[in-house]
Amino acid sequence: MNDIKGTRVLSFSSGKGGVGKTNVVTNTAMALASMGQRVLILDADLGLANIDVLLGLAPKYNIHHVISGEKTLDEVIVEGPWGIRILPAGSGVPELVDLGHAEKLFLLEEIDLLSDEIDIMLIDTGAGISDNVLYFNMAAQQRVIVVTPEPTSITDAYALIKVLAGRHHVEDFSILVNWTKGGKEAKKVFGQLSSVADRFLGMISLDYMGFIPKDEAIPRSVLRQRAVLDMYPESDASNGFRKLAKTILDTPCDNRPDGNIKFFWRQLLTT
Repeated sequence: MNDIKGTRVLSFSSGKGGVGKTNVVTNTAMALASMGQRVLILDADLGLANIDVLLGLAPKYNIHHVISGEKTLDEVIVEGPWGIRILPAGSGVPELVDLGHAEKLFLLEEIDLLSDEIDIMLIDTGAGISDNVLYFNMAAQQRVIVVTPEPTSITDAYALIKVLAGRHHVEDFSILVNWTKGGKEAKKVFGQLSSVADRFLGMISLDYMGFIPKDEAIPRSVLRQRAVLDMYPESDASNGFRKLAKTILDTPCDNRPDGNIKFFWRQLLTT
């Protein structure tokens, strides 16, 4: 268990779609919950959300209803498997794609009211380098970049890191290699990404966070709209998610301010 007080916030992003990022977020949340953590997933893939679809949930409301004042967070948040809580973004809601600065701050202030009820918040951002993706990455304490061994995934992950580092002065990133044959291949992918970053981006830090193995249990569980941890708890992928959750809990987070997540919007006011 992590003995540092306050809510911990991690963003999960990728340079391109199709790398399994949402699956990673969902199963990591469940693994953390199994270790006694109170977990909230913020589905920040605004306008193209699919965490609810992945888990076979059918939320009546989404973030748009909170921002518009129609519903409170408690009315919108849904409970997923193993007690995880999910703030759904709503798929096909174009108004969410171009949220203004004030609307984003309002949303994060509302989330801050839940800080006493949350140990860890995982943010599932969209893919690419849109304003929403950059926004939520800048606010998180720890930025996890999900990459696969595909060359396009590595190239696009580097592009995301380059924008965050160059335009927004973000210096620390955690690299998670997904859908890989094993640790040897994963470390090779990390080495490729780290080498290019060291050569062209200067003083940034890339930390190897581990890997999730290629496992056919994952697509089988996706087809059933269930998490692999729930459907195939003894699979290689499930063991990988448990190891990842333990890594998160065992890794200290040094930039946590005052025990709540008010930093989440205070920091953005100064960027």
